[in-house]
Amino acid sequence: MVSRAQRSLVGDWWWTIDRSLLAALIGLMVIGLVMLMGGGPPVASRIGLSTFHFVERQALFLLPALMVLVTISFLDARLIRRLALATYVIGMMLVLAAIQYGPEIKGAHRWISLMGLSIQPSEFVKPAFVILTAWAFSETARRPDLPAVWIAFALLPLTITPLILQPDFGQTMLITAIWAGMFFIAGLHWFWVMGLGGVGVLGIISAYNLLPHVRERITRFLDSESGDTFQVDMALESFARGGWLGRGPGEGTVKRVLPDAHTDFIFAVTAEEFGIAICLVIVMIYAFIVLRGLLLAGRNEDSFSRLAVSGLLLLFGLQASINMLVNVNLLPAKGMTLPFISYGVSSLFSLALAAGFLIALTRKRPHSRLQPRAYVPRPAGA
Repeated sequence: MVSRAQRSLVGDWWWTIDRSLLAALIGLMVIGLVMLMGGGPPVASRIGLSTFHFVERQALFLLPALMVLVTISFLDARLIRRLALATYVIGMMLVLAAIQYGPEIKGAHRWISLMGLSIQPSEFVKPAFVILTAWAFSETARRPDLPAVWIAFALLPLTITPLILQPDFGQTMLITAIWAGMFFIAGLHWFWVMGLGGVGVLGIISAYNLLPHVRERITRFLDSESGDTFQVDMALESFARGGWLGRGPGEGTVKRVLPDAHTDFIFAVTAEEFGIAICLVIVMIYAFIVLRGLLLAGRNEDSFSRLAVSGLLLLFGLQASINMLVNVNLLPAKGMTLPFISYGVSSLFSLALAAGFLIALTRKRPHSRLQPRAYVPRPAGA
């Protein structure tokens, strides 16, 4: 245990971070590895890989992801903004490269291969986008001479246009919802809230009319007889078979036929093997992270940190909610991973990046009230 009297970089970090928030995030990582032992092997065997391929890869990258989280949590706000800017620029360049050179998977160009790893660049754009948007909104009030509000407005179309071209409608909607939420928290007038809501509805209608895969998913959600609903039906069957206490680790059967049992529908696999009770525990961990983070954000006097933390929590909470609602057939399928639980190298590291930002911006920092010094003229000849 690090002593409070120990004046060191690690000692200062340990006593200024919110340790309960860090413990909840690490707990989700460990839970994800355990749940992947249930959902990963059937998928790996079905596609001709070694039985524990996905589990081994997730375990291999778990420690580096945790190191990324902890390292970033040492940074101050200025360094976080610079890192976010670099991540955003590189991420958007890779998104454009994926559109041009990436392989087509399920009708979309979202992935690109780097050093033997398949990476989804849009995952890394999300936390960087939140930080840059928070900076732009906070600078609007602090420095009216800067065109920060126009930067905040320009960031959204600049970010989502390449995502629409991939196409990735799920990530587009998620980023748009986060941007609108941060705009509201920054003090947006109700008139603009209604206007943005109308634009969002028009965007959904346009996507429904112009993008066939979006139309297919929404139609299938509204009318189960209009298309293939196999995965959603099997996910609901998992909850029914598992009951409150589950059938036991490794005893699930629905995971053997679910194509995305290790990613999009791992929550359903968890329900069958460990029961609805454990699923509710996972929901409560997500709720604790969001509510604890909002409490810490409310205590923060720095407008940038408040907005950035709120945006990161919106990202974390909305992504988890979308995944779980899809699993219980309350939303159309969107291909959204469950944070820290679903398999995915890109998702794991991007969430570690976001969690590092969150821990860093919620640290207790000493208040430095700098009072302007009164001007005292010097005596003649001094």
